[in-house]
Amino acid sequence: MIRIILLCWLCIGPGAALGAAGDADTEIQGLIQAVAESGCEFDRNGTRYSAKDAAQHLELKYSRGKRHVKSAEDFIQRLASKSSWSGNPYQMICEGEAEPAGDWLSATLIELRAS
Repeated sequence: MIRIILLCWLCIGPGAALGAAGDADTEIQGLIQAVAESGCEFDRNGTRYSAKDAAQHLELKYSRGKRHVKSAEDFIQRLASKSSWSGNPYQMICEGEAEPAGDWLSATLIELRAS
């Protein structure tokens, strides 16, 4: 009986873990795409960047720091909310209103999950 349970766990466990990682990657890519399509500006260390440039920057940070990210929330908290160089928070500036990027991304994640 224990062998059957162990065999099932070995067969199902890794696949389930890959599925969860795939879901996180899909959500993170969705967040990066939402930034690119937002039409907002992105303030990084006192310099404003276009939405497209911001998305490229977040994609680069994700590709380099992927091993530290297990979920979309990890991505927001660890990579997409502040500069890893200066520690300064990123800002999304939409229609003249600045909002911390972490808050903007968290709200966007909720919307992505609802759709």
